[in-house]
Amino acid sequence: MDTQKKILVDLDNTAIAFEPKNDKELKETIFLFKMMNKAFLVNIGSKLTLFALKIRLPIQGIIKRTVFKQFCGGTSLKNCIPNIRHLAEYQVATVLDYGAEAKSTEAEFDQAVLEFLKAIQFAAENDTVPVVTCKVTALAKFDLLEKITAKKELSKAEKGAWERTQKRMHTICREAQQLGVAIFIDAEESWIQDAIDELTNLMMANYNKERIAVYNTFQMYRHDRLEYLRTSFEQAQKEGYILGAKLVRGAYMEKERNRAAEHGYPSPIQPNKASSDRDYDAAVKLCVENYKQIASCLASHNKKSTLYQLELMQELEIPKNHPHLNFCQLYGMSDNLTFNLAKAGYNVAKYVPYGPIRDVMPYLIRRAQENSAVGGEVSRELGLLRKEQKRRRQSKKK
Repeated sequence: MDTQKKILVDLDNTAIAFEPKNDKELKETIFLFKMMNKAFLVNIGSKLTLFALKIRLPIQGIIKRTVFKQFCGGTSLKNCIPNIRHLAEYQVATVLDYGAEAKSTEAEFDQAVLEFLKAIQFAAENDTVPVVTCKVTALAKFDLLEKITAKKELSKAEKGAWERTQKRMHTICREAQQLGVAIFIDAEESWIQDAIDELTNLMMANYNKERIAVYNTFQMYRHDRLEYLRTSFEQAQKEGYILGAKLVRGAYMEKERNRAAEHGYPSPIQPNKASSDRDYDAAVKLCVENYKQIASCLASHNKKSTLYQLELMQELEIPKNHPHLNFCQLYGMSDNLTFNLAKAGYNVAKYVPYGPIRDVMPYLIRRAQENSAVGGEVSRELGLLRKEQKRRRQSKKK
């Protein structure tokens, strides 16, 4: 590749990355990340928070002003509007994520459908909200998904439950397709993922014929997912629909390894980070090189993979804002990637969870624990935040 032609975005420009934050907000964020950088504080705080919520201690105000404010858009769709508009001022789109965890009753599943439909209709009315996420465990029992993935025979009642799950998903995806909104269907644990894949492929075959409406999520920390991405692309070409591919590394690594050890089967997780990174970038290459038939989202905080996609897009002379090539980071994290990409003219969004504090808290705790466990993730964020704080101080002295 001609290095003279290559134009890379400075993803560490802190002036652009933290422009949306005033000095007070920057200081608050630094304090929060300092706390999150201490794994023992995160673990103790997580347990105490869940216990306090369980016995209904009045701590929601503290949560709302700290971790919730950093990582969530609001307690409801309406509450998210100021944050969505604020992101839009910087050309950053919003991916809406109803943050409640898995459900277990038919009534809860039907209620979840209504929540997803509400989010889709909200997205359709807001130009900067192109995507809504959906968790299949909000629409079906975990045990049912596990049984289907294990290829066990279903009882008559279970077959009826699976049919209702498919109808729920059809209702959601049909509405999204008709209103011009897209759906990210989240990946979950490996022992229920085949059922989710089956359902998602059915939806893509139905609703991705003319434009992209449904995306599957491919977790590249699994050693079999690159091959599955290739197989999914072949299936899409054969059946005549656009493949939707949200590329992530993964979120259940320890859980997956522990279960594999307990049940005595080979771990589905890559042997090391280098293998995961290799497969992730191979997936990026596949999606970018076939961007007319694959709509993809690089949903990652990895700077190297982000730069790799930028290089590929330039090499192939693909427009920066092509609708099939997107970037996404979590709300409250990796602002250096988000706002620098947006400033340079690429399609980039924040993944914005929302919902009642009590419902979203398990999500927030998992996010805090993951980040404190990922080597260097919080330290890197802290370094950039402090760099910007120092830059502002020096700028004021001039």
